[in-house]
Amino acid sequence: MPITAIGWPLARAAAKRMERGESAARIPVDVTARLERMEQAIDSIAVEVERISEGQRFTTKLLAERTAPPPGPGGTPPGR
Repeated sequence: MPITAIGWPLARAAAKRMERGESAARIPVDVTARLERMEQAIDSIAVEVERISEGQRFTTKLLAERTAPPPGPGGTPPGR
């Protein structure tokens, strides 16, 4: 989603320039480098968020299994 928030205005600006017949958008080198670093940071954040989501799903599954009634006749586990 953050990539969309950054990329959408850039794409619109490029499209407007193309419609007006101007040459390709000239983005300064320092801005390009900064955008690349931002893209890498956003990608790494996305990976970490996915890892957190997987951990949360795993914990939720464990808690659901823990609170579920045990299998067996009468609802008591064997050996108790």
